[in-house]
This record gives sequence, C-alpha cells and structure tokens, in this order.
Amino acid sequence: MKAELQPRSAPARRMSLTASPAFVYVLVSPLFLILLAYVIYPLWETFVASIQVEGETTWKNYIRFFSLEHTANLEALWTSIYISVLSVITCGIVGVTMAFLLERYEFPGRKILSVLVLVPMALPPLIGVLSFTFLYGESGIFPRALKELFGLAQVPFSLKGIWGVVVVHTFTMYTYFFMTASAAIKGLDPSLEEAAASLGAGRLTVWRRVILPMLTPALVASSLLVFMISMASYTAPLIFGIDRTMTMQIYLSRTNGDLDMAAAQSTILSIVSVAFLLLMRWYQGARNYQNLSKGISVHRTEITSKTGRYISMVLAFLGVVILMLPILVLVLISFSVDGTWTVQILPPKYTLDHYLDLFTDKKTWRPIMNSLQLSGIATIGIVLFGVAAAYAMVRMRFRGKTLLDVLIMLPWALPGTVVAVNLIAAFSEPTVFSFNQVLIGTFWIIPLAYFVRHLPLVFRSTSATLMQMDPSVEEAARNLGASWWYSFRRVVFPMAFAGILAGTLLAFVQCIGEFVASILIFTPRTTPLSVAIFQRMYSFEFGTACAYGVLQIAVIIIVLFISRKLTGDNASSAV
Repeated sequence: MKAELQPRSAPARRMSLTASPAFVYVLVSPLFLILLAYVIYPLWETFVASIQVEGETTWKNYIRFFSLEHTANLEALWTSIYISVLSVITCGIVGVTMAFLLERYEFPGRKILSVLVLVPMALPPLIGVLSFTFLYGESGIFPRALKELFGLAQVPFSLKGIWGVVVVHTFTMYTYFFMTASAAIKGLDPSLEEAAASLGAGRLTVWRRVILPMLTPALVASSLLVFMISMASYTAPLIFGIDRTMTMQIYLSRTNGDLDMAAAQSTILSIVSVAFLLLMRWYQGARNYQNLSKGISVHRTEITSKTGRYISMVLAFLGVVILMLPILVLVLISFSVDGTWTVQILPPKYTLDHYLDLFTDKKTWRPIMNSLQLSGIATIGIVLFGVAAAYAMVRMRFRGKTLLDVLIMLPWALPGTVVAVNLIAAFSEPTVFSFNQVLIGTFWIIPLAYFVRHLPLVFRSTSATLMQMDPSVEEAARNLGASWWYSFRRVVFPMAFAGILAGTLLAFVQCIGEFVASILIFTPRTTPLSVAIFQRMYSFEFGTACAYGVLQIAVIIIVLFISRKLTGDNASSAV
C-alpha cells in the first residue's frame, strides 16, 4: 500500500523555520538595529556637529581645544584623566585590601563589617558628595566642631580641591573593586600560594606574582567602571572647587550656546574613554589568568593574639563609624528646618514636615513620580534588550558576535555627559530612529538616555546565569517537540529568572540615581529625583534635599538586599 504524502503540520513548519540557519539573524538583527540607532548614530551625529560650523566643514573646534594659547580645555582633559586614574588607584587599594582582609582573616567585628562594607553602594554619587560636604566640607560638622573645640580662627581642615574629589570617589566607588575581588579571592587555590612559599618566595612576591595576576580580570572590570564614573563626575568637582574638568566644560559650552564646541569636547571625551576600555581589554588579554589547579578554597585565618584582637576590634569599630556616618548625617539633616542651619555645628531646629511633604505636597512629590516613571520605562527596555542579547551571545552561533559584544560594551565607556550630548545632537531634529519626532524637550528623551547608559547591566547578569546553565535541558525540550519560543518561555526563562531579576533591580537603581545625563536633558515637567536634590541643595533647602536622599537610599538598600538574596555570592557577576 502506497504511503500518501501529507502536508506538514503548522508545528512542523514552525520547527523547520526556527531550525533554519537564517533564523538566528532574524533574532539578532533588531539588537544590531537598536545599537546602531541609539549608540552609534548619536556618536556619529555628535562628531558631525563638532566639525560643522555655520554650514561649513572645519576642524577649528579641535584646533581651539588643543590650542596652547587658551589652555582651559587641555587643563580640563588633564584634570579629568588625573582624577580618574587617582580614583582607580585609591579605589583599587581600598577595595582589594578590604576584600582580602574580610575573606582571608577571622577577627572580632568581621561579620558586621562584611555587611556594612557595601553601604556605600546605597549612596549615588550626588548623595555621596552631599553627605561628605555636610561632614567634612569647609562648613561641615567635623571642621566646625574642631574649630569650636580648640578656639581656632579658621577651620583646621576641610575637604576641597582634587583630593576632596578623590576621597568622595574612593568612598562611593571602592565597592566595585570589593565585590569583584571578593568573588575572585574566594575562588583562589591556596596550594598555589603554598607552592610559591615553599620555593622561597616572600609574602610580597607571592602577592605580586601569584595573587594579583589571578585577580586581574576582576581588577580590569572594576577599573573600567570606576574610570568611566570618575570621568563623568560633575557634582564632586563642582562642590570641591575644581572648575576645569571635561564634564564642567561640556556643561558650560552647552549653557553658553556653544553647541559645536560641546560636541567636540564630547567626542574627545568619548575617544579617551574608549581608549581606556581598549587598553584594559588588551591588558587582560595579554596573558592567561585561568586557575588550572584543583585545590580547594582557603579557610579564614583566625587572629589569636590578644593584642591583635584588641587592635582589630578598634579598627572594626572605626570602620563601622566611617561607613555609617555619611548615611547617618543625611538622616539627621533631613529632619532639620530649612534655612536655620547657618554657622552652628549641628542644625538647631528639627521637623517632620519634609517627609510629610514627600507624599502630600504635589510639587515635592512630582520628582519622585517622574523618577519612578522614567526609570520604569527605561528598565523595561533594558530587560527586553538585555535578555535577548544575552541569549543570542551565549546560546547562538552567528557572524558578528564579537561586534555585538563590543557594541554592548561601548555604553560602559561613555560617560553620562557624552550620552546626553550624543542624544541632543542626534534627536534635536526629526529622524527615522525617532519616528520623525523631535525628542529633545520631550518626556521620552530621558528614558532613552537611561536605556543607553545602563543597557549592559541586564545583559551581563543574564549572560552570567546562562553560562552556568546546562544547555542540554533546553535541547531536551526542543527534541521533545517544543518550539523555540515555548522552550525559552517554559525552560530557559524560569531557570535564568534570578539573574535576570538581579540585573533588572540593579538597572532600576542606577536609573533612579542617574544625574550626570539628566542634568543636560531634563525639563521643568520631567525633573527627576537626582536633579531635584541638586536644585534643593543650591536653594539651601538642605532638609528637603536630604529627605529626598534618604528616600533614594532606602529604595536602593531594599533593591540591593533583594538582589543579593536572589544571587548570593554571585551578585558581583552583574557588576
């Protein structure tokens, strides 16, 4: 009996479609289009704007920038690089030292320190500057207290200048080094150190030739992040009297209407940042840093001497105080009556009105609502893009994978100021990527800036989770007849959910605290929380500014707590 040919069923046709080699390009082409439209195209438009002056192509902005007659721009470039490199060094020293002490030694106070060591992550850069100004600035609590205590004519010390900026950067950013170094130190094989010591290597040699090379991937990732954030720093130089940094020059050029010069400054800042990214990637790839041994991780060494335990207790107590003071001072000042704290050491009058106003006064509530809406919209886009990109990079084979990886990394190398200027240059006129609308001055430009600024976050956390998953589970579902979409929805997504959610929460936190990009593109109707804090601080409404800050810190602490519970010690993979 002849077998009759039957038409293929719909599920079979779907299976053959998803099995097609071209299907992967159907999935990844929207990712490339998004990166082209909102990362590459704005970068190109900024460069074009920098060489187009009054309808003519000219390099005069770059000649002005590097002119030795007017050195403001060169001084700003040097100062920005100098501060960023110093910040990387100091953050690296503090972060790696703290990670090594807390992971390798057992001493009184270690457990509470290991919790509080991450407190600075709850301080966005703007809030960190605010708290350090109240504590250690020229009119801060400690300088005033010492002046009154010793009857001095002037305050004995105050944070100002470049070292003031570096101190604030170190406190607010060393956690990036701490988290990545802690994860790396936990995985170090002690047998390598023991072998080096048995061959006659001293402690310094073991540290320099064995431990540090194994920490290199973690240090490179952290260095890149700290360098980028430092290059984008705006409020710290402003508050501590450094008027010539690249971000300040860009802001001044924008404010003075010198848009083509602002574009040239942004292009040069982009080149410096991308060059640092490439240098770090080259250094990391120059040698092999894989741990090929089969040893077990080291146990903490307990401090047994009485003197050592007392010293460690004192140092742990000082560490707790130093870590908690910035948040405690914000809480204190958030209860102070605006306009009453002038020359006193501490605010003389206190009130609950600021916290009541946050939720009852429409004018005070609007920035909070704006930030929640803007950050929520941006985070949805970041999740959709990040999960799709991570799945494509980890699970699929296609040409252009390296290019996609570089393009996704690129936003890490762009300071917030540059992202804002790029979007201004690209979308101040109708384009196909903005659906023939002018986005500048609208609600949508800020979520777009947040999206571009933080899109690698969910991508990294999801990639780390997918790499730990066994691909055979998904393959088994496909072999049993499940479609690609069904297996992704019912198998891959539930298994990767913790990593996706951790990246999502971190992205939301970063969007809530984003200030550097927001300050250039906000409007009175779309003022986000970070800009509102800045405005209140400059109106001498310190109580309201700090109440905003405490609310922001509370949201960040809750999100970080949930994220850490979901990912445990793998939380640093998102960083």
